[in-house]
Amino acid sequence: MAGKVLSLLPPLLLAAAGLAGLLLLCVPTRDVREPPALKYGIVLDAGSSHTSMFVYKWPADKENDTGIVGQHSSCDVPGGGISSYADNPPGAGQSLVECLEQALRDVPKDRHAGTPLYLGATAGMRLLNLTNPEASASVLAAVTRMLTQYPFDFRGAHILSGQDEGVFGWVTANYLLENFIKYGWVGRWFRPRKGTLGAMDLGGASTQITFETTGPVEDRANEVQLRLYGQNYQVYTHSFLCYGRDQVLQRLLASALQAFSAFFYTVNFLRTSMGLPVATLQQLEAASVNVCNQTWAQLQARVPGQRAHLADYCAGAMFVQQLLSRGYGFDERTFGGVTFQKKAADTAVGWALGYMLNLTNLIPADPPGLRKGTDFSSWVVLLLIFASALLASLVLLLRQVHSAKLPSTI
Repeated sequence: MAGKVLSLLPPLLLAAAGLAGLLLLCVPTRDVREPPALKYGIVLDAGSSHTSMFVYKWPADKENDTGIVGQHSSCDVPGGGISSYADNPPGAGQSLVECLEQALRDVPKDRHAGTPLYLGATAGMRLLNLTNPEASASVLAAVTRMLTQYPFDFRGAHILSGQDEGVFGWVTANYLLENFIKYGWVGRWFRPRKGTLGAMDLGGASTQITFETTGPVEDRANEVQLRLYGQNYQVYTHSFLCYGRDQVLQRLLASALQAFSAFFYTVNFLRTSMGLPVATLQQLEAASVNVCNQTWAQLQARVPGQRAHLADYCAGAMFVQQLLSRGYGFDERTFGGVTFQKKAADTAVGWALGYMLNLTNLIPADPPGLRKGTDFSSWVVLLLIFASALLASLVLLLRQVHSAKLPSTI
């Protein structure tokens, strides 16, 4: 009898396996969304004094067709801005190599071909394009040749207008602070909600103040030249493109404003490195005078390890103080509404992210990956069935072994 049962064991196990398979196919399933893959984008911020590279990332399926974009990494290009290579255009392209090599490491290799790469140039190149268009074109051509040698999806090198630079900085600040109704677009720009912040940007050759207004604003641009002399410093001469203030601007100075880029670096130096209070305009002026009254030896002893930019802080602090008080017209009351910030949500505040946000809206979203899933209770039942079948086959196998040993013991 036992022999007959054992002979039926293989077909019984096959029948059990088939039954379990049929049950598995009949169990209701549902689509389970896979975690989205990441996409990447690279923006080179070619400013007047230096170039910075920002690598951004966002989920590939993108919520509401707009990337949830955050900063993945960054890199400062050694040397001056690309406009400083007017007499040596190939040097402008070569200067980018170190950061581009970093980008190759920061972006997964399988994402290189689908990663858009952009270069945006600001005031330094705007001024060069006005004074020497041929040199400007040669510099852009040189950086284009270099960027096209890399496996990324290069989308062009362009000179941004001052208006675009200001608007993209405003988008960045308010995006990072979640000051928009949703991650969606109306026409070209985000649809904002009430309570957006104004944005104040200061670079090496231009400054912008950008704010939301419901009425028309007349912009009057004038180029001014600043000359400042500090004790034991060389003469500091620079051109700035400044927009004139009007009644609309004056009304909006009372609203909240976020200042970044050189505004932040200057005020942060006074506050942290020098240990000087800058909570009011009067304190900011006193701190600026304090820095400029330091001898070079005193300043080096007080702030060791910052020699590269130390000589610029006297002129920079004086310019920021004069721009805020006499240029933009802040008083003690309205100055209290300005915050100085470098990053928000681990992302640098500046025009580059706003630029990337605008560009990612043009990139089609990947369809979400789906998997089949079962209810937990159904999964438990199937697990018990398979476990019972395995246990039964093990018991039968042990009985067969035991029966095989019996004749040898008689």
